[in-house]
Amino acid sequence: MSLTKTSQTSIMQTYNRLPITAVKGEGSFLYSEDGTKYLDFTSGIATCNLGHQPEAIKKDVTDQLDLLWHCSNLYHIPKQKELADLLTAESCFDQVFFCNSGTEANEAAIKLVRKWSGKETIATFTKSFHGRTLGSLSATAQPSLQDGFGSMLPGFEYFPYNDFDRLSEIEELKPAAVMLELVQGEGGVRPADQEWISELVSICKSNNILIVVDEVQTGMGRTGTLFAHEQYGFDPDIMTLAKGLGSGFPIGAMLAKESVASTFGPGTHGSTFGGNPLASAAATATVKEVVSLLNNAKEMGDMLINEIKSLSEQHNSINEVRGLGLLLGIEVADAAPFVSKLREKDVLVLSAGPNVIRILPPLNVSKKEVEQFLEKLTDVFKSAEGKDKA
Repeated sequence: MSLTKTSQTSIMQTYNRLPITAVKGEGSFLYSEDGTKYLDFTSGIATCNLGHQPEAIKKDVTDQLDLLWHCSNLYHIPKQKELADLLTAESCFDQVFFCNSGTEANEAAIKLVRKWSGKETIATFTKSFHGRTLGSLSATAQPSLQDGFGSMLPGFEYFPYNDFDRLSEIEELKPAAVMLELVQGEGGVRPADQEWISELVSICKSNNILIVVDEVQTGMGRTGTLFAHEQYGFDPDIMTLAKGLGSGFPIGAMLAKESVASTFGPGTHGSTFGGNPLASAAATATVKEVVSLLNNAKEMGDMLINEIKSLSEQHNSINEVRGLGLLLGIEVADAAPFVSKLREKDVLVLSAGPNVIRILPPLNVSKKEVEQFLEKLTDVFKSAEGKDKA
């Protein structure tokens, strides 16, 4: 094998990478190779919910490093059991299956729905995002992401999100389950309408349709409560978690009510690395820390959305401000220039589609850091627009 190929990278080009080489993270800040200190309001795409290198998580992972890194799920793993007990105690669910990512958690949910119901059809919603494996991609109602990969897994029916008129069709279809995000993150930071959710839940309960809530991005305190469904006043049958669950250590989880979870038995599903001791140690410590930060997440989220809404009254370029807790979106004509201008001011944010600026601070973000962000955001809109509203 030649070692002289310098004209191309050895990493597959599946990401449009920004001109930053990250070498260190601490709290709400990310440091690049050239020494630039960025205020990181991406949180690793809602993964570093406690900021970078949180001390409590570092300590528990370091302690676990001295004991056991990995062993087979054919054995009992104490940290995994502790995490499962903690998650069920903090939620409405009875049992947990551990895996490595949100995509894997959603794949597990799809399999559990099919095995429990004996049916294939699952209703999902336009602009959803459930993952990139063929099963979870089939559940993702975004044709642009499916393009080029051939036939999707059959059994998924797509319905418009927040559309009351089409709910009767779900009732007529009587699918095995509905699967949805309560705030569509990748789909443009779109919260579900409370009345729409209430009617959808009523239809599901009346027709023995399982409710699967994808909380991969909204879970772990991101919206101001531990799980977003708590704010909508209902208990799902199945919930999926990942991202913020492990503070950056790869871990996913599917939680279910016992009446549904009991459908899975030995050999029906598995994961070599799922719930391994290191990831479980990180996640256990993370859950405990997140629970203590929910009030701050809500307070800082309220401050951000209120200030940005005030900003929108002064600038024509802001079409809408929406979100829940510390999962916020600013709709503009084109998000990319704003993301770029903020990066030039040493602030990191994301886009959610072509026209939404997505803001994801850590849950322990300080008021001073929020004020710093708002100051730079205001400067960017002023310079981009050149004038205030009349």
